[in-house]
Amino acid sequence: MHYPVYIEIGSVKILLHTIFEVSGMFIGFRYFIYLRKKQGDQIKSENRIWIIIGAIFGAILGSRLVGGFENPIALFASKNPLFYIYQNKTVLGGFLGGVFGVELIKLIVKEKKSSGDLFTFPMILALMIGRVGCFSMGVFEETYGSPTTFFAGMNLGDGILRHPVNLYEMVFLLGLWIGLVQIEKKYTLAEGGRFKIFMIAYVAFRFLLDFIKPHYTFSFGLSTIQIVCALGLIYYLPYIVQPKKLLQKNHV
Repeated sequence: MHYPVYIEIGSVKILLHTIFEVSGMFIGFRYFIYLRKKQGDQIKSENRIWIIIGAIFGAILGSRLVGGFENPIALFASKNPLFYIYQNKTVLGGFLGGVFGVELIKLIVKEKKSSGDLFTFPMILALMIGRVGCFSMGVFEETYGSPTTFFAGMNLGDGILRHPVNLYEMVFLLGLWIGLVQIEKKYTLAEGGRFKIFMIAYVAFRFLLDFIKPHYTFSFGLSTIQIVCALGLIYYLPYIVQPKKLLQKNHV
């Protein structure tokens, strides 16, 4: 395979990454609509729309801020730091930014009910599709892994065997999806429990995954992504230390 991968339509060449990124968002949203119709929604439509708006703007802001600060040296050396931040993005920042965007909107519209459960499986699906696109970029987008002698190492375009971290993440997400389904067969999750379990698991996974990715590392041994992961885990700490809270029916 030659990286990055393009799809040729006549004389036009389109990055496969672009196709999968857009497809992931579209399919994920359509799946959300399908689940909302099938399962119903305890949040009224007007508030749900505002929550989606909050999630979108929070995700955009969080994604750009965390992505921009992944390499502080490059950020502060850039001629236009704001444009540099705009050019960079990360899914992790998008997820956590979306959480805070939603919580802010819920305070404004006075919505008391948890809103994340309906988003969980569509988010996993969208991310899995999007990661196919990231993988198709090889080393030409900063989502590749460190050099390795591990049996799963792959040449991602620079002749060096590297951890295919996008494939690792896809396997993890599939396992997390299956795991959530199995948990819900055995337990009655609290309101919002599905989403909280997803976020705790994903943030913890990303913290560990960054140890096998090349990145700017601070003097204390962690990257920007890992610092943000640690803050995310602190935010969810009450549910980590008391997991029974996630199994209490009607918890808000």
